[in-house]
Amino acid sequence: MDQISPNHRKIVNDPVYGFVTIPGDFLFSLIENPLFQRLRRIRQLGLTSFVYPGALHTRFHHALGAMHLMMEAIETLRMKGSVITEQEAEATLAAILLHDIGHGPFSHSLEYTIVKGMTHEDLGVLIIQKLNKELNGRLDLALDIFMGRYHKKFLHQLVSSQLDMDRLDYLKRDSFYTGVSEGVINTDRLIKMLIVKDDELMVEAKGIYSIEKFIVARRLMYWQVYYHKTVVGAENLLINLLKRAKLLISKGENLFASPTLLHFLHNNFVREDFVNDQGLIDQFARLDDYDIFASLKVWVDHQDKVLSFLANGLVQRNLFRTELRNEPYSELEINALREMIIKEFSIKEIGEADFLFSTGTITNNAYIPEYDKINILNKDGTVVDIYDSSDQLNVSILTKSVTKYFLSYPKSIKRI
Repeated sequence: MDQISPNHRKIVNDPVYGFVTIPGDFLFSLIENPLFQRLRRIRQLGLTSFVYPGALHTRFHHALGAMHLMMEAIETLRMKGSVITEQEAEATLAAILLHDIGHGPFSHSLEYTIVKGMTHEDLGVLIIQKLNKELNGRLDLALDIFMGRYHKKFLHQLVSSQLDMDRLDYLKRDSFYTGVSEGVINTDRLIKMLIVKDDELMVEAKGIYSIEKFIVARRLMYWQVYYHKTVVGAENLLINLLKRAKLLISKGENLFASPTLLHFLHNNFVREDFVNDQGLIDQFARLDDYDIFASLKVWVDHQDKVLSFLANGLVQRNLFRTELRNEPYSELEINALREMIIKEFSIKEIGEADFLFSTGTITNNAYIPEYDKINILNKDGTVVDIYDSSDQLNVSILTKSVTKYFLSYPKSIKRI
């Protein structure tokens, strides 16, 4: 990593960890880059502040926090004998710093409307590749680590796994800003218990209870925060709103929006478009939460009653009512709801009512051993999956995916 002179040491006061040091001029230059500064204008938890008013922190906050935890993890592993060169350390820190750079406005909501068939991870890789080209290959190693191509597998696991620095930070940070204490985890102890054996990141046996707490915290945070039914309703209202806006524009309707947002509303971009057009990545990088909300405030008075109703719902927090249950909603139930909406809103246009309700599934996976194990290193040198080694709670229960079905619709509709 770059040498840090006393005159160029950058320190950020983070409310979760206290003073966080930015280790070196190169990493500081990444943070100063406009592509990264955009994360200041994208909320970490999207529309969750409608339920938890304090949840106004940003992807920028989270990225700096994850970088801080990565510094601590690298120091811990070095003390335990893992060889991590200065170049590898810098690259790993750059990878975690940039891991969320592909997020669009309001985080996950717009992955379903603005861009088709691309996740924020896909966009993130393209943005990092663009940055790397501008930096003459300085991010080559960071990209290899980010994408799991580097021969030291444990460095990728620090960036992306079931016990990565991303998850450690967002659980602790989201718990802090929402006030949901069930998500509190001891990141210090979790990191101090990390160790590498046979190029695999694992946890010393004495840290098993901290891992159990971590898995439980993930399960609870998903139900209480990320999948809170009001949050689900708000996010689907936004998705429907943007779909409605795109439909109106496709019919020749003039809508107020920033030039960048209009560009994406006018077009149906797919992955190949971004791969073939570097300028499109620049366009996407200009989008943030402010583009969306500035438009909503104007759309409240639009002549299209569906667009106006949905926009007013978000601006005034008149959100959809959302039901959650364990069984799917039948076509009979959905058709009955559609008919009620048609009558309530005097809808004549075919398909118009479908913008005023949403149905789908949410799945809570606290731990998926088939995807990527959290291994425990016993004192005798044996390695056991947390699934098999836990003795305080039945982790096997937490590994089971729990799927719930939701139905969101206007509060004026009274379902029996």
